[in-house]
Amino acid sequence: MEGIKDLGKDNFKKFVSRGKCVVDFWAEWCGPCRIMGPIFKETASELKGKAHFGKVNVDENHELAQEFGVMSIPTTIFFKDGEPVDRITGVIEKEELVEKIREIE
Repeated sequence: MEGIKDLGKDNFKKFVSRGKCVVDFWAEWCGPCRIMGPIFKETASELKGKAHFGKVNVDENHELAQEFGVMSIPTTIFFKDGEPVDRITGVIEKEELVEKIREIE
């Protein structure tokens, strides 16, 4: 996906280490994740250059999901310079996602 990086254990830490990062933890079989996918993609396109966007497939990356306490999907975690600063579990509207990203300081 353009503007969205697929993340795994090999590239996750480096990806979230710089600036504002938004990471969607998801799985292919998850219905709510399929609803959230286009919202995430549209937001990534709109805010290109203002934040970095990545996706973690929890079926392929159990360790990352466990490390960040992801118990339900979709879960969106917001990072600032490598540190998680906020999270949302479940599907959210694009406006709420944009607002959360703008609040990251």
